[in-house]
Amino acid sequence: MKKMIVFLIIVLIIVATVAYMYLNYKATYNEAQIKNAQYESYEEKEIFGTDLATLINKAVDDNTKNNIEKENTGLYADNGTDSIRIDIFFTDDGEVHTMEEIYNSGTDTFMRYYNQIRFKCTEIEHHSKTGRVSYMYFEQIAS
Repeated sequence: MKKMIVFLIIVLIIVATVAYMYLNYKATYNEAQIKNAQYESYEEKEIFGTDLATLINKAVDDNTKNNIEKENTGLYADNGTDSIRIDIFFTDDGEVHTMEEIYNSGTDTFMRYYNQIRFKCTEIEHHSKTGRVSYMYFEQIAS
């Protein structure tokens, strides 16, 4: 009789562990889907500089909340799970600038000069481990 009770307890613990792991996986997956939807809504869409400045602030805020380390260059390092990076190509100077450059020089300054300029997200990449958005590339649309 004792063996039967021990066996049932072990089975119950195994079932509870598997259920916990599954629910934890689903919660993580749903959280990633919600975060991705916020970023992926910009894919292949034209937005104004004000929207891009808002997105840059959001990405910097998310990297800060997720404790993403910065490299020696001052850029956020790719941690393989939940870091995000945004690059912007400007037709004005023909160069690609990082979100950190724009954020550090002031998004208000960026908005002052580029608020009515249109940009388009032409590339989005995801972390292979978590499926979360890891990289976005925007191009300035010539007026």
